[in-house]
Amino acid sequence: MKNTLSKKQSPEQISQAWNRIQESIPGIRIREAAVQLGLSEAQLLATLVGKEAIRLKPEWAALLKRFPELGRIMALTRNNSCILEHKGTFEKIRVAGKGKHAMATVIGPIEARVFLKSWHLSFAVKQQKGDRLLTSLQFFDHEGQAILKIYLQEESNYNAFEEIVADFKAEDQSQEQELTAYAKNEFSREVDKSSFLEDWANLKDTHAFFPLLKKYNVDRINAIEIAEDRFTYPISVSSIKEMLEKAARQKLPIMIFAGNRGNIQIHQDKVRSIRLLERGNAGAEKWLNVLDPDFNMHLRIDLIRNAWVVKKPTKDGDVTSIECYDNKGELAVQFFGFRKPGRPELNEWKQLVDSLGEMSEQI
Repeated sequence: MKNTLSKKQSPEQISQAWNRIQESIPGIRIREAAVQLGLSEAQLLATLVGKEAIRLKPEWAALLKRFPELGRIMALTRNNSCILEHKGTFEKIRVAGKGKHAMATVIGPIEARVFLKSWHLSFAVKQQKGDRLLTSLQFFDHEGQAILKIYLQEESNYNAFEEIVADFKAEDQSQEQELTAYAKNEFSREVDKSSFLEDWANLKDTHAFFPLLKKYNVDRINAIEIAEDRFTYPISVSSIKEMLEKAARQKLPIMIFAGNRGNIQIHQDKVRSIRLLERGNAGAEKWLNVLDPDFNMHLRIDLIRNAWVVKKPTKDGDVTSIECYDNKGELAVQFFGFRKPGRPELNEWKQLVDSLGEMSEQI
């Protein structure tokens, strides 16, 4: 049974309710507790300000450019169904545009595409978990949903962390947290299929796909369905595990994209250890995991409603992806064969995808 609190509750009431949940369910994660309370992670974390958390200034571009100073860290990006975790360093960070159009590319051991218009608030956090002190920088969107979390490791530069916190500490250190709900996107119900597919056929770059969706004001999952039998076809959700296992056996480098409104984290390498694990009552949660030394993926495969093979034309030939959508029709994760601009995708990846086969009935 959920313990739902009104968003108008005071920080003291929120803190007390959070404490009660932690006492009744030891080890519960903050995101799960927030769901139980009908709140967001940011609202719970705000109750720690003045104790274990410090608010930071919303100077996102300047703050982002300081990340390399932290040395080797763990970067975590997630959505409702998928989590990517990378251990490594921030290296090349380039910020382009201003205001709502500000974006950043992060290249190196930590690879990401950052959309700063969705960055709303952040905290520096030090929390004692058993015998460990977890030190992190955590960033949230306007609804209080996590965008990016950076956890320091044993070999991280803790002095740089303290300097960043000192330089970006906000004047406001209150525990009150105001949030704004995002307006629901309204998409066209009727799309000129012939014209849409003709424009799809004329794509020259995978990055032109989003402008195509915007041009026709069509939801991504609806676009995938419209293009079925020409550029897309469904595969069974269970074949995602098969794909990862085959890629691991073949030592085939792949790319994995997963993210949220404010950040897309990217894996570009081989995968090795694939495990399906169950959690919760009677194994209700089924997690498909990649458990490698410097990279973890955790995919709630039980929340994935459907999976599609998608082909996008480019000047270098077709680019083939596998896209997984959750039970709300939202994109959870994408898989590609490893490739660089100017080069065709790997034949081994095409063959692997073809080996999964098309399904006649989606499950």
